[in-house]
Amino acid sequence: MDEYVQFIKRIGIVGIANILISLSGLIFIPIITKNFSTANYGVWAQVNTVIALVPNVVNLGLPYTMVRFLAAEKDKSVIKQSFYSMMLLVLASTLVMIAVFLIFSHQIADALFDGSMQIMLIVTVISFLACLNLMLLSYFRTFQRIAYYSGFLVLQTYIGVGVSIVLTLMHKPIEIVVLGLLSGYLLTFIAMAFLIVRELGITTKFKSLREELKFALPTVPNNVSSWVVDSSDKFVIGIFLGSSAVGCYSPGYALGSILLMFLTPFAVLLPAVLPEYFEAGDMAKVDTFLSYSMKYYLLITVPAAVGMSLLSKPLLYILTTTVIADNGFMITPLVALGAIFMGIYGIVNNIIILEKKTTILGYIWISVAILNIVLNIFAVPYLGIFGAGLATLICYFFAFAITLIYSKKYAKLPFDYKSIAKIIIASVIMGIFVSFSNPTGIVNILIVIAIAVVIYFVVLILLKGIDKKEIDLIKSMI
Repeated sequence: MDEYVQFIKRIGIVGIANILISLSGLIFIPIITKNFSTANYGVWAQVNTVIALVPNVVNLGLPYTMVRFLAAEKDKSVIKQSFYSMMLLVLASTLVMIAVFLIFSHQIADALFDGSMQIMLIVTVISFLACLNLMLLSYFRTFQRIAYYSGFLVLQTYIGVGVSIVLTLMHKPIEIVVLGLLSGYLLTFIAMAFLIVRELGITTKFKSLREELKFALPTVPNNVSSWVVDSSDKFVIGIFLGSSAVGCYSPGYALGSILLMFLTPFAVLLPAVLPEYFEAGDMAKVDTFLSYSMKYYLLITVPAAVGMSLLSKPLLYILTTTVIADNGFMITPLVALGAIFMGIYGIVNNIIILEKKTTILGYIWISVAILNIVLNIFAVPYLGIFGAGLATLICYFFAFAITLIYSKKYAKLPFDYKSIAKIIIASVIMGIFVSFSNPTGIVNILIVIAIAVVIYFVVLILLKGIDKKEIDLIKSMI
């Protein structure tokens, strides 16, 4: 239990960081949508989509590999050689990416950024820094330096968003506003690189990464394919319906996908914690970590999905424009439900990763990516942005279902079905209250949310969905 208390404390740190990062996006949405056209907001969304994709390909799966292979390593010389070898390989891969971007810059700019070469060049530089920053962040994650990891993530986000907000309020064009993102990545890179070099020093000795690459490369299709599911819908919408439709789709999608911020702490920490117990043969401890993680994830996200879905339209009226809210609110429930399935997948897939069966995950996500593209191509022209949201939900469910089937072959699935049933019942009762409240305005929405939270936990306690041991655990965490 003591180990899990420490784990939960780290979950709390990463969770707070992800809440702050998610809030930064919500803060910026009303500012950018009310100062730029819907089409310009669509371009901004495409910029962030590209920046999210590039590291998934260019980093060759090495950030996650660093966590799996070095988390239990104590020899500083081994850590130094492995870390710098991985960094060197990623640097070479990143330079290849820059060359490709420069060769096809006009085509990419025309397809994604309304022909703006200035944005294209800025995105190229940001993508370069994003690849290196992901490796540096993975160093802190690997050795559970969670305060550093979370702090740098928040710093990177808030410097970028803060500068972008200032530039927007100064009425600068979207090409200049994008520079705000660059400032966040650059300053964070300098700070992280300084700390790591001071700690490890510099080395001219490098090691073969044959075993690491054997583990890492199968995860690249997984990373790219998960990005395809998350983001290709925006590309398809842009091609068939234009940038304005992307602008209507993105806020509703962002609202629903906020739930994934609750997965991130578990996705960050479980791979760093579980290998130590797994290698020692302590599967009981592994099962405990997975079971508690699953319960607490669902404890938060199921009621959050219900509330977010019912409050989507009034929230979007506050955060965006009437046009975006009227067209985009229906996307939130689809993405929120999909996020729950994705979260379950993100916890259960640790079973497969511990067994080093990453090829299975690669095959799953290649299949999901193909399914997503096909569904979007057929659904978007006929159902519009709703079709893209529906395709996302179907693909998340598919990934969730197939992963469960494979994971059962290696370990017991971490589900407490009685607790899940009680969470669903409490969420439904809470949802009935929210649906009848029909709030308007930020103050009324906040009041409804506060009352809904109380109703949910009161019902859950009455149903004994949380026992005394878990209440004590939460108290000790606080």
